Amino acid sequence: MARASFFSVPLLPALRQALVGLLVLSSMTACKRSSTATAGPPQTAVPEVTVARPVAKRLMDWDEFTGRLTARKRVEVHARVSGYVTKVSFKEGAEVKAGDLLFTIDPRPYQAIVERAEAMLSQAKSAAEVASVEARNATALRQGQAISVEESERRLKSATGEMAGVRGAEAALRAAKLDLEFTEIHAPISGRISDARVTEGNLVSGGNQGATLLTTIVELDPIYCEIEADERSVLKYREMHKTGERTSAMFARIPAQMELLNQDGWPNHGEIDFVDNQINPATGTIRARAVFPNADRLMSPGFFARVRIPGSGEYDGLLIRDSAVGDDQGSSFVWVLDAEDKAVYKPVTLGPLLDGMRVIRKGLAADDRVVVLGLMSVRNGAKVKPTLTDMQPAAEATK
Repeated sequence: MARASFFSVPLLPALRQALVGLLVLSSMTACKRSSTATAGPPQTAVPEVTVARPVAKRLMDWDEFTGRLTARKRVEVHARVSGYVTKVSFKEGAEVKAGDLLFTIDPRPYQAIVERAEAMLSQAKSAAEVASVEARNATALRQGQAISVEESERRLKSATGEMAGVRGAEAALRAAKLDLEFTEIHAPISGRISDARVTEGNLVSGGNQGATLLTTIVELDPIYCEIEADERSVLKYREMHKTGERTSAMFARIPAQMELLNQDGWPNHGEIDFVDNQINPATGTIRARAVFPNADRLMSPGFFARVRIPGSGEYDGLLIRDSAVGDDQGSSFVWVLDAEDKAVYKPVTLGPLLDGMRVIRKGLAADDRVVVLGLMSVRNGAKVKPTLTDMQPAAEATK
């Protein structure tokens, strides 16, 4: 029996349509591949970047230190005589002026001492007058040989002793009046006063030792800020003074700027007015002091502060945005564009931040076009499409 061939069997209409569809699809795929191979690889878009030229400026480096505010004058008010406090005449925590009455101690015992001293002085003066008259008479009688030499000398010495008694009584009266004056305690300086450590009705002790502390006063305007400068910085400043680059604070006042914890931009301007005469061997630092105006009295002793002083003389430098600086394994670099708008890798030496801009010490020229935006899309030697802008952002330029 003869075997029937597959192609000799009549195809069903549905199967015939499926085979035709497969043939058409295969033909379309082949055409697409042929078209892709003819067109070549896809074109890569040229990255767009923003560039700016460095800002040329006359610059000065600043060195920063930490410190604490201290009062230029601080006085502890103690009782100078003993007695009971009868009145407190100030508002605690308020501003007082030199000479304002602060405390009153019961003056009656001291007034009585003054009156007794006045009486003793009157008595001493009377005795001195009598002795003086007798001395004058003794001189006349001695000339007439009416009295002996011994009696004459006794009267003269008695007059001298009585005059010394007068001077002693006068001194006792002055001391009594001084103690009476000390029963009223006045502010020795102008400034802000603390609270009353002793109130009315309490007994206080006076004298040079063990005197009762009544309150304290601190002067607020101007105000000091004490800092500690390290030995390396001190040596640098003295070398700059030697070469004439910058004057040392030991010989002249130099500018200083300060900011508190809640401040930015170094809003307080003053000067260094004191440098100590030796390095502290325990810390390797030297104490220095800056003075600042405090007209609004908002700064108080004890505040933490940051102080900066000139760390160099003036020099011509370049500034760029800090965000334009890249880091390459500890070295800094920037991208600049050449004449053909191709990116060029440039190592740079950085200086400090100054008003939000980075100082470039080496590696850049004033006419370089530095990439400031789009750094991630830049490749060395690759062409880019640049847009020129200002190096200093508009928000910073208006400050």
